[in-house]
Amino acid sequence: MVSSIITSLAQPSVYRLSGSPIQTHSILLKRSKTLLKFASRRFARTNRRRLSGSICFFNSENDSKESELEWPVLKRWDVPWGWQTASLTSLACGLSFALTGLVEAVALPYLGIQVQQLTLDEKAELLFLDQGIVTVVVLGVLYGISNTFKPLPDDLFRYDLREPFNLQKGWLLWAGISLAGAVSAIALTGAVISLFNGEEPPQRETDALVQLLPLIGSSSISTACLVGITGVLAPLLEENVFRGFFMVSLTKWVPTPVAVIISAAVFALAHLTPGQFPQLFVLGTALGFSYAQTRNLVTPIIIHAFWNSGVILLLTFLQVQGYDIKELLQAS
Repeated sequence: MVSSIITSLAQPSVYRLSGSPIQTHSILLKRSKTLLKFASRRFARTNRRRLSGSICFFNSENDSKESELEWPVLKRWDVPWGWQTASLTSLACGLSFALTGLVEAVALPYLGIQVQQLTLDEKAELLFLDQGIVTVVVLGVLYGISNTFKPLPDDLFRYDLREPFNLQKGWLLWAGISLAGAVSAIALTGAVISLFNGEEPPQRETDALVQLLPLIGSSSISTACLVGITGVLAPLLEENVFRGFFMVSLTKWVPTPVAVIISAAVFALAHLTPGQFPQLFVLGTALGFSYAQTRNLVTPIIIHAFWNSGVILLLTFLQVQGYDIKELLQAS
């Protein structure tokens, strides 16, 4: 386009300039040089814009790739509530748990239910019903308070079954990794404790698992109820309270790893089994880091469920094989 304009300008017959041929060509030459300078500058500016655009596109692509490579385990949650809500909600969950059990214990005689006269299957069914009621009440309190802050961030109380093997947030992948790590760490912790305690067996009279021994392996109904309690209801309740709410709330004031450690300690203390505190603390730490990595409550629930139900199923198998599981637990 520029060359055609220059060519047309170079023809004296088109513009019919006055003066001698030398003057006419001199004027045309000046105009041609001016136009060439203008065209070259315009071309240079266009190239610079294209180049800068391509550089910005390249940098933005690199930035997005770098952000994708960041691991979420150290990131904090965007918590919409303050310390008053966090503390009062935790207190409300604890009170609702205790009061629900108390109301059930008081209500049973009025309903004509004598626990001592129940069969083992009936006791297992009653325990399942009790755990179900407690789970519904506590989660009702928790979600009822949390929903007053809607809309909540996407990674709060998140359940997502997509991409189970994603390297960063795959719930099944990280559940397997964390469970294997927790089993190894708990075994090592138990060995260290045994080394320091010598031959003295740990005190487990208040262990809930010991209290469940009469039900383990007694029948298929009892086993199903125990697996439902330990593998479904208890993980659902505890992971929502300790990881989904308490640990997440702590990240508003402390780094995520610190929140994981604090919540793991509270989780271990809440089981009221001092002899098992180290193992429960290790398990709680694994649960916390798995949740921090995936931002998906499915991950710690799966780990917790496999841990609890796996223990019940293993003890049931040993009971069927004729082993004295109470002796095995006391010796462990």
